[in-house]
Amino acid sequence: MVGINILSELENNLTSRLLRVVEQTAIAAARFSGFGDEVDADEAAVNAMHEVLNNISINGRIIIGEGVEGECDKLYAGEHIGGGDGPLLSIVVDALEGGTQCAKALPGALTTMAVGGEDCFLPVPEVYMDKIAIGPGYPSGIIDLDASPADNLKNLAQAKGCEIEDLTVCVLDRPRHGRMIEEVRDAGAAINLIVDGDIAGVFKTTDPETSGVDMYLGIGGAQEGVLGAAILKCRGGQMQGRLKMLVDEHKERMKASEIKNADIKYDLDDIVRGDVVFAASGVTSGWMLGGVQSIGGTVGTESVIMTSNNRSIRWVTMQKTLEL
Repeated sequence: MVGINILSELENNLTSRLLRVVEQTAIAAARFSGFGDEVDADEAAVNAMHEVLNNISINGRIIIGEGVEGECDKLYAGEHIGGGDGPLLSIVVDALEGGTQCAKALPGALTTMAVGGEDCFLPVPEVYMDKIAIGPGYPSGIIDLDASPADNLKNLAQAKGCEIEDLTVCVLDRPRHGRMIEEVRDAGAAINLIVDGDIAGVFKTTDPETSGVDMYLGIGGAQEGVLGAAILKCRGGQMQGRLKMLVDEHKERMKASEIKNADIKYDLDDIVRGDVVFAASGVTSGWMLGGVQSIGGTVGTESVIMTSNNRSIRWVTMQKTLEL
């Protein structure tokens, strides 16, 4: 039933509707680029995404969003959204991935979302996730979250037919990753450190020839982990993740969530079950997407939309005249 629902929606131009959502959200967030207030930028993105979603023909329920009911009033987990009927669709959103980048006009801020059939996504709370990911074209089972970086790199190098020294691992630049970074470098691989944006970091693994990245490792947001898994579901690849609680607040969120065992190691198909559509627009220009461009009386966006049922990917540029 999960796959049937989303395939039916795809035939009814779901992709064009989702593109409109991410485009308008990116434009709203970009108005705050460089003004130093990530709260304002995030609020603008949330408001825009909420408004557009409620004005498209979709029967949706937010599975992972901007928080839980009571902590936020829009795009909260469990909120029913959309102005249409038809099969119930599950929605994961990150209205502004990289609020700091947007506020400081740094590269890589995105607006992202994924849509699948009912019960498609692992309903993770707002905690962290330990992740390992690689792109398509490799035998299954060559990475393991519980294995050492050296063992995972050895297996990947063998599968790729290269030396470990030819591999590059993308890692968020955080103090918690210091030891892991040393282990990767001691094994012989290079490190691609990113300041933020682990959704784009996972995406890099799907095209190593262009990105230079073969593997993603480390602890980032659980929400971003699910969105990264949606990318891999569409593009191919492997991923494992385990929820991590780094502060007391995370423990309380876990207690209130549907997930009662934080020790489970999830595979890609546990995180995203069935067919899925992923869409994103750039807010500020980065490796994955160009940012919103306002020139004269026009505004332009660059977006990507992917579908898992046929492994398609479309890069879409949009330009429109601003209303006076």
